[in-house]
Amino acid sequence: MQHNAGDSASSMNEQPIGVFDSGIGGLSVVTHILKLLPRENIIYFGDTARVPYGSRSNEIVQTYAVEDAAFLTSKNVKAMVIACNTVSAVGLEKVRAAFSVPVIGVIIPGAQAAARTTKNKKVGVIGTIATIASQSYANAIRLIDPAIEVTSQPCPLFVPLAEEGWTTHKASQLIAEEYLEPLKDAKVDTLVLGCTHYPLLHDIIHKTMGAGVTLVNPGEETVRWTKDFLAQHNLLNKSGQPPRHSFYVSDLPQKFLEVGERFLGMKLENVEKIDI
Repeated sequence: MQHNAGDSASSMNEQPIGVFDSGIGGLSVVTHILKLLPRENIIYFGDTARVPYGSRSNEIVQTYAVEDAAFLTSKNVKAMVIACNTVSAVGLEKVRAAFSVPVIGVIIPGAQAAARTTKNKKVGVIGTIATIASQSYANAIRLIDPAIEVTSQPCPLFVPLAEEGWTTHKASQLIAEEYLEPLKDAKVDTLVLGCTHYPLLHDIIHKTMGAGVTLVNPGEETVRWTKDFLAQHNLLNKSGQPPRHSFYVSDLPQKFLEVGERFLGMKLENVEKIDI
C-alpha cells in the first residue's frame, strides 16, 4: 500500500465522504455511516427539486446523477456513495466514467448480502419502478449464484408513506399486504429492501412477511463496504477532530429538515439549498 508524503495523506484522510440521493431517503444510509464510521466527515446532497428518480427514464436519471456527483466532487470528497438504488441501478457506470473519485453503489453490496443470507435460494426484491425494471438486483444475485430464484416487486407507494411518517399506519399495513403477497406466494426467505426509504417501514414489512423472512438493507451493507474500502486504501479519518456533517438540497429545506430528523433521529443543523 502506498503512503503519500505524510501531510497530503493525512489531509486526504480528513476529506469527507460524499453521499447523494434523489431526495431524503439516502439519509437512511447516513445513519449507518454515523454508526460504523463515526469519525468521518460527511457531505450529503439530496436532489429534492427533482425527486423522484424512480419513475423517470434511464437517460434522465443518468444526467441527474452526473450533475449530483459533480457537486460532490466540487467539495473534494475522498469517496462517493450513491445512496439511491435507482441511480445505482441505471447510472453507476456513467458516474464512474465521469469522475476519478471512487464511487460505491448499493446494488452489489445488497445482492451479495442477499445471496449469503438465503437458505432456500428464494430471494425477493422490492424497489421503485425504475430499480425493479432495470433487473439490476436480480441480475447481480444470479451472477453470484445462478440457482437463486429472484422475485421482484415494485412498491412505489412505500416512499410517500415513509416520508409522511406513516410507519405504523393501518393504510401502510394494507398497502404492504397488497404489494408483498406475490413475495409470500413465492416463499422467499430473504427480502432486499431495494429503496433507501423502505428501512423506515421495516416493522410493517417484517410483520407482513413473517418471522421466517430476513430483511436485507443494502444501505447498511454499502456502508460496511465503504468502511472496508477506506481501510484498504488507508483513507480512514484518524484525525481525532469532531466530525463535520453538511447537508445540501436543491429545494425545500424545511420539509427536508422535518423528514430528515425523523430519518436520522437527531437535529439537522446546517442544511443549505443550492442550485444544481
